[in-house]
Amino acid sequence: MRNLLKASKKAAVLTTTLTVLCSLIGTGAYADRAEETSKKGKPATSAPVFQEGSVHDPSVIKVDDTYYVFGSHLAAAKTNDLMNWNMVASGVADGNKLIPNVTEELKETLEWAETNTLWAADVIQLEDGRFYMYYNACRGDSPRSALGVAVADNIEGPYVDQGILLKSGMWGEPSEDGTIYDATVHPNAVDPDVFFDEEGKLWMVYGSYSGGIFILELDPETGKQLPGQGYGKKLMGGNHSRIEGPYILYSPESDYYYMFLSFGGLDAVGGYNIRVARSKNPDGPYLDAEGNDMINVKANPELPLFDDRTIEPYGVKLMGNYQFTRELGDPGEGSGLGYISPGHNSAYYDEETGKHLLIFHTRFPGRGEEHEIRVHEMYINKEGWPVTAPYRYTDIEQKEVKKNEVAGSYKIVNHGKDISSELKTSVIATLNKNGSISGEVQGTWSLDKNGDAVLNMGGNSYTGVFTREWDESVQKNVVTFSVLSESGVAIWGSQMEDMKDKEVVAAVKNDLDLGDTSAVYQNLHLPVEGTRDSIITWTTSDHNIISNSGVVTRPAAGEDNAEVKLTASIQKGKVRDTKVFNITVLAELEGPKLIEYDFEGITGQSVADRSGNGFDGVLYGGVETQTAGKEGAALKFNGTDGYVEVPDLVTDAEDFTFASWIYWNGGGDWQRIFDFGNGLGKHMFLTPSQHLGVMQFTIHNGVDQSLLAPNKLPINEWTHVAVTMEGNTGRLYLNGEVVASSNQITFNPNELTTTDAYLGKSRYAADPYLNGSLDEVKVFNKALTEEEIRALAE
Repeated sequence: MRNLLKASKKAAVLTTTLTVLCSLIGTGAYADRAEETSKKGKPATSAPVFQEGSVHDPSVIKVDDTYYVFGSHLAAAKTNDLMNWNMVASGVADGNKLIPNVTEELKETLEWAETNTLWAADVIQLEDGRFYMYYNACRGDSPRSALGVAVADNIEGPYVDQGILLKSGMWGEPSEDGTIYDATVHPNAVDPDVFFDEEGKLWMVYGSYSGGIFILELDPETGKQLPGQGYGKKLMGGNHSRIEGPYILYSPESDYYYMFLSFGGLDAVGGYNIRVARSKNPDGPYLDAEGNDMINVKANPELPLFDDRTIEPYGVKLMGNYQFTRELGDPGEGSGLGYISPGHNSAYYDEETGKHLLIFHTRFPGRGEEHEIRVHEMYINKEGWPVTAPYRYTDIEQKEVKKNEVAGSYKIVNHGKDISSELKTSVIATLNKNGSISGEVQGTWSLDKNGDAVLNMGGNSYTGVFTREWDESVQKNVVTFSVLSESGVAIWGSQMEDMKDKEVVAAVKNDLDLGDTSAVYQNLHLPVEGTRDSIITWTTSDHNIISNSGVVTRPAAGEDNAEVKLTASIQKGKVRDTKVFNITVLAELEGPKLIEYDFEGITGQSVADRSGNGFDGVLYGGVETQTAGKEGAALKFNGTDGYVEVPDLVTDAEDFTFASWIYWNGGGDWQRIFDFGNGLGKHMFLTPSQHLGVMQFTIHNGVDQSLLAPNKLPINEWTHVAVTMEGNTGRLYLNGEVVASSNQITFNPNELTTTDAYLGKSRYAADPYLNGSLDEVKVFNKALTEEEIRALAE
């Protein structure tokens, strides 16, 4: 049975029958899935459907036909197809089904680590048939951590603690190896990954920052470490280098153990990226593509803490910040597909299909700290290194790419070797039929009879694969390539559809959209370029209201709205066309009160605005009038589907105040008191509790700017909450007292150009609805003073 477990590690589960089912990727280039299926004489099927899940640091295990991922904050999700995720549990609070009494069960761990949350968990099934969860907790601002194991008869729990295995961060005291703890050489006891090797031995690799990555041999009978190892054998890192999240996978295709790692910081500006090294032995030595022994990779103690420059040349970088940029007129919507700070991955090998899968969490361009699970297929190139498919996994049948299908224009991303928050955007080059590469990248390409792709660019040779994958932006299967240089640099390519000049102009014209032009109150973004180097020029009918560059001058408060005509001229080569937009520019609002909802006398779906601006709200789902509010009636939200839609002009303000009474019933993190924004790149919200268990206000315009209270919002009592923004200063109030403030809130609400505004609902689908009641909701286009806030809270 150990031989069955060997390659897929803990992801292949020990049961009476080991069922391995892993779906395949791709079909023909630029043929949609329905067309490909119908050509085979089968009924046409729809495009892949995805349901997102949010588990940070996902570690995979497969039980029968179901894949589970376990991660930080006692979160878990499951799927049968690697595309549609259902949450199992989340949050380190009593009632979590994984460890129902977690605060008591893991009391010793949480107290040692001086925290109220857990970090990246890992689950494996041992030969006794039970499931072993390797949990860990860390203080966060130091390596004071504890790592232990809990056991369950069922994969979804309940897990019962078996005790702490390792501790770290015992300053000035003897550590697990008997010497005085030194964070530059000893590990931070977090981020465990437990696996069987080819010989049936059980190992745990772990570590983060601090002294590096270590590996211990475990007893397969107890799941605990064999005696006399201390912290185990060091594999790499040290001097607080930003290297963490180790995960080891054996591949029978190459006969290597691959150790995956995350370099950099996990947040949206941290530059998290996925790297790999390999070894013939589970406990090393692990080498990178240039033959560097990773044991020598560590930060330079003479440089500032968390030195990245010293470590970034090492390891094979599979993926970092990137985007296949979408130009105006390209298929799809938004700015293009891409990831920010992908990392802390696990990996899975399917013995039945021979497929390798990479499972990780990632953030996204323009979406701040929101993160989701992603799965990508990996392929072993002819040099024995994994290369990662550019697009996420689907269950579309894969077909071999023929040489005559490769030629065409591609969006190409070079991931480089740096650790940086820089977003690597795509350039365009053409793989010509004669084997040359022209455009923004130049060189040669070939596809040999074994299916190996070889690209020579910039004096470097890259090897990998051509595949077909589902491109969500175009909703078609496209030819892609993923190749790796001899120094460990990954380059991805995604084939573009050929277009004639006439088609380019028509596509740009069709795609050109200024949003809601019936109520403009902000400067307009007027694009001047489209896809395939097309040009756009603008003319206005009234320069006093809207300039040719989109600068808006609103009529003064009390004056009539203004009507303006904007004309776009689109040109590609000798082909030219125009598109006209009729714009209504709103006069300035008088204010200072923009919205006032007292929730009295509600009939039907409308909530009357008492401010005099006519900004009535609309009720949806499970909301109902509650007669006993804080002051008269209130509005009760059911926590399932109830919310209020608010007019977009709620954020028509440079300075701002939101104030309300709230009676919160508790429940899941990331509920919303309010959430106002435009797409996923611009928003502001207030949540009673986020994953760290504190109340949070955030305004986001590419980057989060936040106010964090010391604690979560009180439960089962009326509490007055308020947020103010004035200049660069933001304040968060609770019952009239400031609980958080910052002078780094530089974004203004009116910069959001809000298109969706809700009370009780998040604009991010994975977040829960508000479970509680609101009363006396007020919004102002000025920052109320502390005295005025206290008066509202009395």
